[in-house]
Amino acid sequence: MTRYPLELEAEMRAFYDSLSEKDRRRYAAIESRKLGYGGHSYIARVLGCERHTVATGIAELRDPCALEQPGIRQPGGGRKPSLEVIPELEATFLKVLTEHTAGSPTDEKIKWTNLTRREIVAGLKQHGITVSVTVVKQLLLATITGAQGAKREATGNVADRDKQFVRIAELKASYLAASNPVIKMDTKKELIGNLYRPGTLLTQSVTTFDHDWPSLADGVAIPHGLYDLKRNHGFVTIGTSRDTSEFACDSLRWWWQTHGRHDYPGATSLLLLCDGGGAIARISICSRWTSKSLPRRPDSKCGGALSPYTSKYNPIEHRLFPHLSRACQGVILKSLELVTELMAKASTSTGLRVSVNLLDKVYQTGRRVAADVKERIRIIRDDLLPKWNYRLLPGESEPGTGI
Repeated sequence: MTRYPLELEAEMRAFYDSLSEKDRRRYAAIESRKLGYGGHSYIARVLGCERHTVATGIAELRDPCALEQPGIRQPGGGRKPSLEVIPELEATFLKVLTEHTAGSPTDEKIKWTNLTRREIVAGLKQHGITVSVTVVKQLLLATITGAQGAKREATGNVADRDKQFVRIAELKASYLAASNPVIKMDTKKELIGNLYRPGTLLTQSVTTFDHDWPSLADGVAIPHGLYDLKRNHGFVTIGTSRDTSEFACDSLRWWWQTHGRHDYPGATSLLLLCDGGGAIARISICSRWTSKSLPRRPDSKCGGALSPYTSKYNPIEHRLFPHLSRACQGVILKSLELVTELMAKASTSTGLRVSVNLLDKVYQTGRRVAADVKERIRIIRDDLLPKWNYRLLPGESEPGTGI
């Protein structure tokens, strides 16, 4: 076997390095076959590759199907994706994000998380799964990240907000472990009448008013939503009057009397999570709660405790309301019965069910709690963030009566 000059060997290495992986092994195979016996070892040493690479190239030259292969590597080559190698990766990934996922109440496709990719990697590692931030990015693009628009910047900063979220997570865990219900609460508003609504339907042409002013509406529907975190069940009370604290309490009582006490027969306390806006922030002092209609120790420690721009982290915003919006998308809501029917049909592939109750009751606004009621209320504050975390208990003058 004749060796090539050193200058020619250097040119061969430079040309070899400029080729793709597929062309490298085939070029090495051609050069090896030129030299005959001993060519495999010599060419492998000159080009800086393995003898196996030269042998693979020779096999491909003899196989017409391999020569027509469009890709650089053979089918099945390369490292398998982490999702195929680690069966529990996706489920564990979603578990890590459970307490850190937020979303839009009007679009179920838009979700986001406040965790960084490195924080997610650390969370997966705590569950015994080690992956790179690249794998986490792929999982985020597949499950979380959606269309994004302009972002709002908070006008204020609450120093203890993160501590409060940690406290909420601890309360949720303790209540679920004790088989007590954890309920999310929020309220929306829809006008009834020949008013335009976004969305499309397979229907004939429909004409509506060009504005959605309240003066053009025939009425109003106020869906008060409760979401049972453990049972993935939504409960919607549709009011026709005002969004008051009394209405919120009636909605909660309806859930407890028709579903809650049957679903949680051994419940001793209720954890109610809601944001700090509207009538639901005042539900803690509603005088209509009684020990006969709710568990003996109703607990609203988190009511009205969330900081500005944090209501979107209430799971009801992306686990119930977007599906209600989707069920009503494009439909002209001309009657309360239609709203009730549509919302009752809302469901998801993950098992969400929705129960709807129409409450045609007139509520008065501007009502105030009597001074003597406020004086009898006992406030028990927690050691952690007592300005937000507390319980309101009835006075001793009226045994058995709730707040």
